[in-house]
Amino acid sequence: MNVIETKDVSKIYNPDTIPVYALNKVNLNFEKGEFTAIVGPSGSGKTTLLNVIGGLDDASNGSVMIDGSDILKLSGGKLIDFRLRHIGFVFQAYNLIPVLSAKENIEFIMLLQNWPTKKREDRTKEMLEAVGLKDKSGSKPSQLSGGQQQRVAVARALASKPRFVLADEPTANLDSKSAENLLDIMLKLNKEEHITFIFSTHDPRVIKRARRVITLEDGKVVSDIQQNTEQALARQ
Repeated sequence: MNVIETKDVSKIYNPDTIPVYALNKVNLNFEKGEFTAIVGPSGSGKTTLLNVIGGLDDASNGSVMIDGSDILKLSGGKLIDFRLRHIGFVFQAYNLIPVLSAKENIEFIMLLQNWPTKKREDRTKEMLEAVGLKDKSGSKPSQLSGGQQQRVAVARALASKPRFVLADEPTANLDSKSAENLLDIMLKLNKEEHITFIFSTHDPRVIKRARRVITLEDGKVVSDIQQNTEQALARQ
């Protein structure tokens, strides 16, 4: 069952002069429970595609259908609510709230979703332990390393068990052990909660674990490959 479908999605800069296509008629379907990596050189459109799918950026043309509704046509308030209820974001720049502690950043989305206090606190503790930051719960982002901030960002995205997680280079600032641990957490939630994961990545560790690899070049899909574990390992 397709839960996300992009139809002829284009993102064009300078359309009235010399048009630059960040995305060029992208047509993709994503099924529930996918674990997909979007790859390609810098400037190929990976981050732009994630932002359009997540409703963070408008498309110049086309539609993004999620459960049969075009999210690009949702009004501001409805789009914000949809993102809050259904999508977890992991940004390359972390986007943590600087005045909040690691614990408070992780529980922030659950607070907006009105989770009961005990359930929210238990889930936050679980995620801090899962990403190896139990001893950093009271630390502000400025007191954390880049890798630790990235782990907080991932924990925040996963804490509320969203239907979809859109992750832009989620392992870019992590050492090998931390990256593998985070990918294990994501795979566990993917398998047990059927959360759909879509990554923008250059990281072979992510590509190795992905069950589907989509390659973009100059804003176009140039390949879309389903892979099993043996095929993935053979790529390394």
